[in-house]
Amino acid sequence: MSEQQSSWVVSTPPQDASTAPLLHANGLHAGYGARSVLRDIALRIAPGECVALLGPNGAGKSSLLKALAGLLPVTAGTITIAGKNLSAWRADALAKQRAYLGQQAEVHWPLPVREVVALGRLPYGHRQLTPHDEHCIDRAMQAADVHALAQRPVTALSEGERARVLIARLFATEAPLLLADEPTAALDLAHQHQLMQLFRQHCQRGGGAVLVLHDLNLAARYCDRVLLLQHGEMVGQGSPTEVLTAAQLAAVYGVEAEVLQRGDGLQLLFAPR
Repeated sequence: MSEQQSSWVVSTPPQDASTAPLLHANGLHAGYGARSVLRDIALRIAPGECVALLGPNGAGKSSLLKALAGLLPVTAGTITIAGKNLSAWRADALAKQRAYLGQQAEVHWPLPVREVVALGRLPYGHRQLTPHDEHCIDRAMQAADVHALAQRPVTALSEGERARVLIARLFATEAPLLLADEPTAALDLAHQHQLMQLFRQHCQRGGGAVLVLHDLNLAARYCDRVLLLQHGEMVGQGSPTEVLTAAQLAAVYGVEAEVLQRGDGLQLLFAPR
């Protein structure tokens, strides 16, 4: 993903301030069977916002993202997407509105890379790819820096290359709302920053993104807001400056943190307690 390539993201129609939020969760409780994993979560994503879900292992980040995507049963509270209750969406229409990339997503068949990215166009129901489909696929592959891998079997790629292929599939959907669980985990340093730039550009075009991240410096640099979770509960929500304080990080992560203000945002330095 070169500097030029990173600007070639799937465009999202701009939305004005009167438009319903892309996502709104209120009083959200969810769990696996009798085991509760999320309690009283509230979250609102407006067009143009990039939001990070943060917290230590087991805090409930992935569970919350699954609940927001409609993949984890909600036991109480409400979730609306584009002003419509999540349960009221038809599956094909929902897939055009929000796209989800799970943690450690895998492809089990040796499909060529381009065919995997093309799966992002399935919600549109075309028996054959249209010129617009082809354009979206090409643009997403270019943005994710996998265009040179188009005919390679996805199962023959490195972990980082496969991750970029699935990121391209995510952007190929043209969904306004993107939900991604640790999208930077398998990427090298350059591709981590270039991917975060892609999410920022998607949001600047009127879309929105909710990202589970472990790298707090990436969250602080690229996200408008962060939601900090601990033991399935929200313990902080606001701008990175408001939430990522030394005291809060010590309480939640158990680390000593030095929080530095820089021209492009915060820089966090950590040491064990």
